[in-house]
Amino acid sequence: MLAEALSSPPAGLAEALALVDGFDEALVHGLGRPDESHLQSLADLAAVFADSPLATPVAEAVAKIEAGSITDEHLVALAGARAALLGAAHDALLAGLDQALSRPRADLPETAPSSAVPAGIRSWLRELAITGWRGVDHEVAAAGARLVPGLLEDPRHRRPAVLIDGLAAELRAAAPVATQPQVPARRWADLWGRALLMSQSQASAREVTGRFLILGADLREHPTAFQVQVHGLLEEGEEVRLVRTSVTAAKVDTITGASAWRLLEGFPVLLDALAKHRSVELAGVPLTAFGDLIWDESRASAGEVTDPFATARVRLAGALAAPVAPLERHPAAILEPVLLEGYTVSDGEIDLGGLSLPIDPLLAAGPLTAAMVGASTTCIALLRHDAGRWSVRPLAVQATVRKKAVEAHTGDWALGPTEPKAAKAEAVAGAAVEVLRERAGRLLRK
Repeated sequence: MLAEALSSPPAGLAEALALVDGFDEALVHGLGRPDESHLQSLADLAAVFADSPLATPVAEAVAKIEAGSITDEHLVALAGARAALLGAAHDALLAGLDQALSRPRADLPETAPSSAVPAGIRSWLRELAITGWRGVDHEVAAAGARLVPGLLEDPRHRRPAVLIDGLAAELRAAAPVATQPQVPARRWADLWGRALLMSQSQASAREVTGRFLILGADLREHPTAFQVQVHGLLEEGEEVRLVRTSVTAAKVDTITGASAWRLLEGFPVLLDALAKHRSVELAGVPLTAFGDLIWDESRASAGEVTDPFATARVRLAGALAAPVAPLERHPAAILEPVLLEGYTVSDGEIDLGGLSLPIDPLLAAGPLTAAMVGASTTCIALLRHDAGRWSVRPLAVQATVRKKAVEAHTGDWALGPTEPKAAKAEAVAGAAVEVLRERAGRLLRK
């Protein structure tokens, strides 16, 4: 049933994404000088929302673009329409997946924005929209970077500051964009739209006490950051919920692979649980309505040793999934934990009985390798949807290597590599972490 659901796209998905692509192409060219094809794409977008609450603002925005006059409010309306289309695509894909997995999902709670996007950000985003990606030069890209230091001073604006910093960095690297053979239109439009719509939403949160059973860890590395997002099940009385928690550390681009774990030494309980496959006892840890545990080491303690595969087989199917936050409703944001069994692997793809799914690249920070995934027949993984198709991101596998049953998890090296050769290499590379930590300490003492 899962293979059937993944191989049958929801009705209207292609049409919705085609409308998004039309808007994104107009953004590449620039809304300040649209040609006939781009105006038609914008008119098609407005037509789709003719019977919705967005009908008037979107129609007005398209008319203003045609007249050569557009304001921040008009751009917000267009960004909202684009986000609504992607949100509908996300919901349709996730609904089909939930049905195939028999996964119940909680209702979306009410939220209210508590702070608007700062004026400086809106001004820069308006300039990008009018100029178009092809018109971005070093000066335009640098203008976004200059906004970041001021935004970081206000805790309410740190999330948009990080997003603007990332978008500006990508634009600086590509500037002048007019000379580039291709433009990542969908990605840049995603970042532009998210920044324009972003505000801090007051999602309800409550303190929970119970047992956190870890399924696996999704490792994410950027030149300046390392993040571990841990997926698992929260047992709170008789109720079992699918939750996740994330810990992040800043880094430099010379720190990669297994040595990046050293940056997270401030989370010993979580790292111990990952490396030793322990459950975690939680006492009063905040849980948002969207299934995010706000990790607090002082409220967590090591539990008993557990088997993630046994947990997945026995408890995952009936666990209550959290609703998705409004701004996270995007096909590329789908990350659903699943247990896959009885498959075969060939040419970097998992075959689920007639349906082949590509395997995401693995971060070299643990013992889980492409060869081990290729030899596996069982895995705990995240199902993703990007570039029009589903893919698999393994978190743990059971495989047969040299006639021996083996098991590997992405978090096995959270306390350091357990293989002698890898441990030796990490000891050399990890020295950079200690040197940088000492230098940072000196600067702080001064």
